[in-house]
Amino acid sequence: MVFSEPTFLFFFFPLTVAFYFLAPWKIKNLYLLLVSLVFYAWGEELFLLVILAMIVFNYFMAIGIDRAAENPWRLRLTQFGVAFNIAVLAYFKYAFFFASNITDNAAALNYTRSIHLPIGISFYVFQAVSYLIDVYRREVSAQRDPIKMALFISLFPQLIAGPIVRYSEIEKELMDRKATKSDFTAGVERFVVGLAKKVLIADPLGLVADQIFAVPLDGLSTPLVWVGVICYSFQIFFDFSAYSDMAIGLGRIFGFKFPENFNFPYIATSVTEFWRRWHMTLSRWFRDYLYIPLGGNRVGALRNYCNLFLVFLICGFWHGASWNFILWGAYYGVFLVMERLGLSAILARIPRFFAHAYLLLIVMIGWVPFRAETFEQTWTFLRLMFIPGAGETALLYPVERFINGYVFFTLVIAAIFAMPVGNWLRERMTKSPLMSLSGYAYSGFVAAVFGLSIVAAGAASYSPFIYFRF
Repeated sequence: MVFSEPTFLFFFFPLTVAFYFLAPWKIKNLYLLLVSLVFYAWGEELFLLVILAMIVFNYFMAIGIDRAAENPWRLRLTQFGVAFNIAVLAYFKYAFFFASNITDNAAALNYTRSIHLPIGISFYVFQAVSYLIDVYRREVSAQRDPIKMALFISLFPQLIAGPIVRYSEIEKELMDRKATKSDFTAGVERFVVGLAKKVLIADPLGLVADQIFAVPLDGLSTPLVWVGVICYSFQIFFDFSAYSDMAIGLGRIFGFKFPENFNFPYIATSVTEFWRRWHMTLSRWFRDYLYIPLGGNRVGALRNYCNLFLVFLICGFWHGASWNFILWGAYYGVFLVMERLGLSAILARIPRFFAHAYLLLIVMIGWVPFRAETFEQTWTFLRLMFIPGAGETALLYPVERFINGYVFFTLVIAAIFAMPVGNWLRERMTKSPLMSLSGYAYSGFVAAVFGLSIVAAGAASYSPFIYFRF
């Protein structure tokens, strides 16, 4: 169920919230668990059994790890638990990729191609892995209440596409929480911001990007390619950050405070800074559960560079089972190593404008293999981005066919709100001498944006959350 679809906005969401606040505290967790399972089953049906099996497995595995007093047994149980979780993810997500690269057996390929990827499995597997490792490290104790454990894994706001929430971050709230009036107000406001980013910015620009990336390769031209890449760059940021905003807002309504996931990554001036601002919960996950265990900054320079490159290679593969995603991860690994080798020092000395231009260029180049379906499409887009030209049938696909006044206006709005303009305006309003009046004005503005977003969501025929497929 997509947060921006009418079924969620007019049926699931209001009923869930209403009955949650009517329910006594003793059954609030059970109620949220049942609602979350219904939410997941809405689109996945039988694959609900997969997440239930994962919940049961990790519930008992964590308790076993917690009870094991001797370190060798704790380590072996943890290794088995982590390996099992990764194996489940590998089966559903990577079976066809591995089969297609090691065999040409038709029966094997047909079988692996038919394996369905359960929505959100990449996210809830990573949450389960972090939970087992944190129990092993004695950073948290295993949760003995199966309802609380199940709710941690399946809580519907962040179940499908993150943020990747660690058990320690919501442990206290699973035990006892209070959703105050200010929490409710802040949660609704954050949800509205996310909804607006999704339906008013990401969807219109995403439609243009999809149309351009669907153009035959011989129909592409340099201007068209740049329009497609720019539209996709804004689409993926506003789409994914919108989901995170809505997830954080929904969690706040129910008394949960999820970690932030984006911090205006397009204002960064280096690739290193970009990854501190983009999908922050995923970056921290790889840092704490892969990069640091590999040695982090405690090892020699050469090994440190290799570890950094390996982490981003795996990060790319986590995003999708294709060589394009591996290329994308390797691409960022190379630039991160280059910045460690001295490029960061150069970027710090040059004017911020040029450092920012460098970052935007690197990011836009990176989105090409991320979005493209094949190496051939990737190469064609990259070649046309930097070598002016046009294909044989490019006249059939003029830029004017894809971009109009509305799209141009949306691009301008996207460029403005990719910067912390909204935060600045709100801060100015709260510090205004006419604070009460400005507060009413801001509430009216939020209400107007919500109304406009509802109209757009109801009329939309194109509204995918692109991170669902990861």
